[in-house]
Amino acid sequence: MTVYVLDTNIASAIIRGRTPPLQDRLMAMPDDAVLAISVITQAELLFGLAKRGHPSGLSKAVHAFLEQVTILPWTASVAPIYADLRAGCEGAGIPIGAMDMLISAHAKAAEAVLVSADGIFQKIPNGFALENWL
Repeated sequence: MTVYVLDTNIASAIIRGRTPPLQDRLMAMPDDAVLAISVITQAELLFGLAKRGHPSGLSKAVHAFLEQVTILPWTASVAPIYADLRAGCEGAGIPIGAMDMLISAHAKAAEAVLVSADGIFQKIPNGFALENWL
């Protein structure tokens, strides 16, 4: 079984539904694959709704998406992985946003494939499996 942790940009693309290659990839997923997001991505999606005033159509789409994926909780076991990844990035002079660092640590802790279109993840030393479905 492979767990795929979808970054916020991939989750947003799925919610918008305007990316045929991404839709094709989702339809071709093996039956035992698990589509997941970090609770950090959930927070970012909900923030996007709040910032826009919770528009009805988008709210329905976001909540429907959240019901279809596994939401990984942040646990104490993720913290040391976050610490090591962040220290490695800072030591290598790699700038990475706080939310992206949290999501990457979460994917690594889950021994999952991180799915993102954000190239910064390729620069993380001692990272994790990474795929771009866009």
